[in-house]
Amino acid sequence: MQISSHIHAVKIPFTVPTPLGAIERFVYVYLVCCGEQVTMIDSGVSGAEQIIFPYLEAIGRNRGISRLLFTHSHPDHIGAARAIHATTGCIVLAGEAERNWIEDTERQLVERPVPGFNTLVDGPVSVDRVIDSGDLLELGEGLTLEVIATPGHSGGSLSFFLREEGALFSGDAVPVPGDLPIYDDFSTSLETLERLQRLDGVKLLLEAWQEPGTAQPAGRLAAGCSWLQVVDAAVRQHAGGKPKPDAMSLCRQVVTQLGLSPLAVNPLVARSLRSHSVE
Repeated sequence: MQISSHIHAVKIPFTVPTPLGAIERFVYVYLVCCGEQVTMIDSGVSGAEQIIFPYLEAIGRNRGISRLLFTHSHPDHIGAARAIHATTGCIVLAGEAERNWIEDTERQLVERPVPGFNTLVDGPVSVDRVIDSGDLLELGEGLTLEVIATPGHSGGSLSFFLREEGALFSGDAVPVPGDLPIYDDFSTSLETLERLQRLDGVKLLLEAWQEPGTAQPAGRLAAGCSWLQVVDAAVRQHAGGKPKPDAMSLCRQVVTQLGLSPLAVNPLVARSLRSHSVE
């Protein structure tokens, strides 16, 4: 769908297989079209190119992608990168902290196993340019994308701010109330959200896990903060004052209290809950 004169959003549905059943998910990737240049933010999962390329052709872009930026290195954001790069020859840009998992997907599978990983990720892709917070990327037609560090969901997560249009591409930095709590570190996630709330000029929040433009940025960021605090309260209640409670038992208790699906009782969510300080 077209968001503005320059921005397009493409929805990529996918399925995560788990021992308890399949989890149906989706992720948004974004295209910023400026003259002859097309900048793509994240790639979606393996096979996403079968949705992205027809969309590009429909808007007259003929599969042309100039550069591919990553908000972070999780499977639903890098899965189709190898196929897209092979077809378009695009320049690949990512943060240094995420680079290893992009260039060595087998390493990511070992260090952060996700059910169905090999069905979600085509394989590795080389990073041509490392980017960092404060970098300014010239997109063409006078538009500039500012790189902002937004760690928490992953250690090296980045967001991208198109200031001329007030559009903030936040990846998975903002947790969705009522959805799976998935992040590397609770405290860092909360600090990131509080910092984003102080960012001037944000008119449009473009996320990976939410329909684009469905909520005001201020309210959405506040809701993300509140959800993290709700999860934290549940963790503290069930941790029983133990500095190292059993991870899966704690996960089961927290998931039940939060009213989440039983499918949320999994190692990925348990890993997130372990990041809460309960001492």
